[in-house]
Amino acid sequence: MIRFFQMIPQWFDDSMILYTLRFIWVASRGYRLCPWRSPYLRWRLETYSGIPADRITGRIFRVFLWRERRELWRLLRWGAEMRRLERSRRNAARPASQLVK
Repeated sequence: MIRFFQMIPQWFDDSMILYTLRFIWVASRGYRLCPWRSPYLRWRLETYSGIPADRITGRIFRVFLWRERRELWRLLRWGAEMRRLERSRRNAARPASQLVK
């Protein structure tokens, strides 16, 4: 299977929208239609907010996302910046012969 995110042009790949969608896609794997049921997201939510994972429902999940939207957006911006730094370091470490390809 061709990975969708590897086919996107570089200029679009650096955008926050794509990073946000990619994070949601990866974090909700197996639970994409109801992400509040994802064990990973439940664990993250419980760790961050203190809400017991077994009590998280769709409504609680949506309320949490709305209430913490600014902090979540800040986290996503930080993650996108770390991804850009990683990519630039990886490209800087490549030999010049590989950069031409």
